Amino acid sequence: MTLSCLNFNELNEVLVEYKLPKFKVKEINKWLLNGYKFHEMSNIDKGTREKLAENYNDIPISILKEYVSSDGTIKFLFQLGSGELIEGVLMKYVYGNTLCISSQIGCRMGCTFCASTINGLERNLTSAEMLGQVTVVNRHMGGDFKERKITNVVLMGSGEPLDNYDNVVKFLELVESVESLNISRRNISLSTCGIVPNIKRMADDNVGVTLTISLHNPFNENRCAIMPIGNKYSVKELIDSARYYFKKTGRRVVFEYTLIKGINDSEEFAVELARILQGFPTHVNCIIYNEVKGKSLMPPTRKDGYAFVELLTKYNQSATLRRQMGVDIEGACGQLKRRFVDGEDIG
Repeated sequence: MTLSCLNFNELNEVLVEYKLPKFKVKEINKWLLNGYKFHEMSNIDKGTREKLAENYNDIPISILKEYVSSDGTIKFLFQLGSGELIEGVLMKYVYGNTLCISSQIGCRMGCTFCASTINGLERNLTSAEMLGQVTVVNRHMGGDFKERKITNVVLMGSGEPLDNYDNVVKFLELVESVESLNISRRNISLSTCGIVPNIKRMADDNVGVTLTISLHNPFNENRCAIMPIGNKYSVKELIDSARYYFKKTGRRVVFEYTLIKGINDSEEFAVELARILQGFPTHVNCIIYNEVKGKSLMPPTRKDGYAFVELLTKYNQSATLRRQMGVDIEGACGQLKRRFVDGEDIG
């Protein structure tokens, strides 16, 4: 069992056999939330630390390498306790630091523009492995669970969060707890390629995070060509599930739209995108495609990106063009891991 996947009450129940005072359990909980392993818990006696290490796991993740972009973005290559590699990205903004975390090792969704899906899905990450990404980076940046250096979390790294629903919801419960990192769900975004039943399940379960849907094409047939999930759930079904999420939660839905040169960046696509999103509060986050080694797709210029946003605005659709971050360190999910595994390096 990994202790960092437990909330305080669960931790207290598990450690009852050690007959520890409650304040000692709180200390252990604090150490875990600060990203420390058993042997580093200096105010816990050596015998207890050794017994904990014999019977339980602590922080199931560590930072293997980091790459700092010229714009301050930091790409982390994490190693899990089981040996696998995943990635995360820390993006610095005026309002705080946002950490993009992974929810799976690999991905089975098969989107043609994404590096994460090239080798398919290896396995789901546990809630402890997701929380561990936050705690180890928070510690690395000089923060602790009370004075956090991580203010926002986005589940937009490798994997499809709604394909790992139970572990993701458990992670959200852990990270938002006042006895944990106390990160409000309003400061957490979850990005999905569109598993419609689980979008509705999120709404019914009152998950309450900012829902971000990777749309990338408003025409169903065209979307299916780049996103196989479209063969199971149509664009109409996806938009209807987003409307349902807004109706149940009152939260505006964000649609990610990666602009790919000659594929989805003409006026025809802007007009249709604005049309299908009418009738409820939405925002389109346009993204310039980040080239992936081995893929033939190409990005448009930023000038063309701004022109696409202007078209959406003309048709009364809220939209912005995302600032490109971490391009020189291959910020898109899955790229760094592939380079590392292939024996290459980027800096």
